[in-house]
Amino acid sequence: MRQRNWNIDLEEMMEAGVHFGHQAQKWNPKMAPYIFTERKGIHILNLTQTARFLSEACDLVSDAANEGKQFLTVGTKYQAADLIASAATRARCHYVNQKWLGGTLTNWSTIETRLLKFRDLEEKKETGRLHRLPRKEAAILERQLSQLRKYLGGIKYMTNLPDIVTIADQHKEYTAIRECITLGIPTICVVDTDCDPDLADVPTPANDDARSSIRWILNELTLAIREGRSNRMLSERSRV
Repeated sequence: MRQRNWNIDLEEMMEAGVHFGHQAQKWNPKMAPYIFTERKGIHILNLTQTARFLSEACDLVSDAANEGKQFLTVGTKYQAADLIASAATRARCHYVNQKWLGGTLTNWSTIETRLLKFRDLEEKKETGRLHRLPRKEAAILERQLSQLRKYLGGIKYMTNLPDIVTIADQHKEYTAIRECITLGIPTICVVDTDCDPDLADVPTPANDDARSSIRWILNELTLAIREGRSNRMLSERSRV
């Protein structure tokens, strides 16, 4: 993995509140190497460590994007749902931002069947065939489409298991993390002071509650993915 300078600004991280951890009594001792100090009962993360691990994560996703690999971003916490969708859309990644359906990865064949149903219903709606059905049947299918769009809309075009999964909240997305571990899919995970960094391949110490912190971390990863994709396109053009 080639190391680059991602110009990660410690001052920007402080302004975004990336350094604020949880209450000291709720900490996970495994996070001790990433904690700078305790202030008024709140743990303060060491932003030098955050910058180091975030740089490693950016190297990983940029190289993977350059190789044409696929990403999945997961964050179902209410205050982060729109940030997840926005960042994933800009980076052209798949995402889950409403509810993680158990088996999304480990029972992929079932999810594939649901995605086929989802795309079929959308096609019927777009072509007007849905509205030509009897009213009751059409209403049932409309409700099904609404549910599928809500929970699977971000992975509608995912045809295979992702190569890398980014997790915005370890506790909230524990099931997703366990599925990645089971399948050997590398994870980049935001870890706050109450998390277990050993569960992630690339743990990124950061505040996982504040919107500003989540937005900042996602933006850095998005920029790295976009750079990797851009380099891939330039490389392909040069070979033509």
